Amino acid sequence: MDYEAFFLQRLDELRAEGRYRVFANLERRCGFFPRAYDRRAGEVTVWCSNDYLGMGQHPAVLDAMVDAVRALGAGSGGTRNISGNTYLHDLLEAELGDLHRREAALVFTSGYVANETVLSTLAQTIPGMIVVSDAMNHASMIAGIRSSRAEKRIFRHNDPADLARILAGLPADRPKLVCFESVYSMDGDIAPIGELCDIADAFGAMTYLDEVHAVGLYGARGGGIAERDEVLDRPTVIQGTLAKAFGVMGGYIAGSAALIDYVRSHAPGFIFTTSLPPALTAGALAAVRHLKHSQSERECHQARVVEVKRRLASAGLPVLPSQSHIVPLLVGDPVRCEALSDALLERHRIYVQPINYPTVPRGTERLRLTPSPLHSDADIAALVDALTEIWQTEPLREAA
Repeated sequence: MDYEAFFLQRLDELRAEGRYRVFANLERRCGFFPRAYDRRAGEVTVWCSNDYLGMGQHPAVLDAMVDAVRALGAGSGGTRNISGNTYLHDLLEAELGDLHRREAALVFTSGYVANETVLSTLAQTIPGMIVVSDAMNHASMIAGIRSSRAEKRIFRHNDPADLARILAGLPADRPKLVCFESVYSMDGDIAPIGELCDIADAFGAMTYLDEVHAVGLYGARGGGIAERDEVLDRPTVIQGTLAKAFGVMGGYIAGSAALIDYVRSHAPGFIFTTSLPPALTAGALAAVRHLKHSQSERECHQARVVEVKRRLASAGLPVLPSQSHIVPLLVGDPVRCEALSDALLERHRIYVQPINYPTVPRGTERLRLTPSPLHSDADIAALVDALTEIWQTEPLREAA
């Protein structure tokens, strides 16, 4: 087989479909978020960052990271089982356990790794496990379920009745794990956590809740949708990230002491992976502590989201209904989606990455906007004016 020819052919196919991914060469400017520097366009305003609250440049986070580097060095020294465990890891896990009102927590190198590792471990090591997964779950959850090789079922997205139908058809004596997210990152819709947990409990199933796009953003202390909806005690496992609202890097799970210890002792993706370095751990710890007590970032964030949605709808732009801070603009064609993104960058110095298949289903390609507390009224006006102008540009209509 000519491997190089195979690679090049597949890449050409991606380009022909408008799905070839091009990374923007961005330099985030500390203290100036949401501004960044793009080597093609110069200074740009970023409208698609997952640093939802701008905590990646918060002084408390930066100071904690600098102090940790000076005191403890750059790396962690290895896996936590051998030489990479520090008091900072223990402190961070205690804060995360407290955030979700759980006995314990366990930190991973990313949210993806947490999902893939924990789901594969639970599904593979609990004899006879059947996994029941929401149809729109994230790729990391799907990867973990697949790698476990456990029996699985898929229930219709956010549909408690369909979950009940599936669970009712499964053997009563088989262990079961129901997996879903709180906020779905592409459509911005929110799961009925309490209803799904009610049904899972009725059939003796564990529940696994991904709160990646909600932790830090919702609830009185940033505990996510489960805290906001007063069902924080319901899921068996809560999974989150340190890389979005908390502005740093890493993932985690929270649960009972026995469950966390079980995963710690059985999960290869934790046991054999170098731990988070001290600076990232310290930065995450500072962000979690700050957002437990500060409401200003969350309140301003929600106000900005409401204003962006209102302005886009008033301008007649195709903003999809969303229950959360995710603001999707439907395009429906990969080539047009990329052209819109390029025009925003080149003509208006606005950066919004196109979202195409396989991140979203074919025909639902979109621009995904994520307002932050640091986007000003002038930023919002510039965004809406730019989108209105390019949506009406003749070459882009022909590209659709």
